[in-house]
This record gives sequence, structure tokens and C-alpha cells, in this order.
Amino acid sequence: MATPHVLLVDDSCVDRLVTSRVLKSCNVKVTVVEGAKQALEFLDMEHDVKLILTDYCMPNMTGYDLLVEVKKSPKFNHLPVVIACTDDVPERIKKCLDGGAKDYIIKPIKVDNVPHLLSYI
Repeated sequence: MATPHVLLVDDSCVDRLVTSRVLKSCNVKVTVVEGAKQALEFLDMEHDVKLILTDYCMPNMTGYDLLVEVKKSPKFNHLPVVIACTDDVPERIKKCLDGGAKDYIIKPIKVDNVPHLLSYI
């Protein structure tokens, strides 16, 4: 199996570092961007991303906003999106799942989460 490519979107440098290290330790190719706009720009240029893992709480565009943009794009709507956040807010979780997110997971991402994440690819 080819190495899966995950696009990690998070405005927190600590969370980007921790999550990317966890994913890389599981032989996952990781591209890291710090916002939803950068993610959309990257997706426009890159075609081997298999999963988007995005923070929910980001300035300018939230992870939910990114999810909506991905799902309405014929070019990207096939990509699974997983939302990650430190907050366990039932209304937000429902909104994200109803909007097309494959999952909503509570940070920090751990090695134990990786097989579950990769099951969406």
C-alpha cells in the first residue's frame, strides 16, 4: 500500500508539531498548513492528498468552513475530512458530522487514533 498523504490544517504550531509527529511515526506523509485558505490553495496544486485533518477553531475560516468549501467543490468533495478540537461541544460535533465530516475527534491526536483516521481513506 502506498504511503497515505494527510493534509493537516491547524493554526497552533504546537498542535501541528505534535499531530504531524504522531502521523509520521505511523508512516503517514504529512503536509502541514496553518489555515483553511492555505489548505484550499494547496489542494488546488496537489493531487495525492487522501485525507484532510483540520482543527475546528481557527481564525478567518474555521474547520467547519473548510469542510463546507471542500464538500461543495467537485474537485475535492471525494476527500474525507476529519475535524479535531479540544472542545467536546455536542452541537458543534453534530453540525460537523451533518456537514459531511467523517469524524470529530478530541485533541490531542494519539498514535491510537491513527488507524481509525486512516480507515476513512
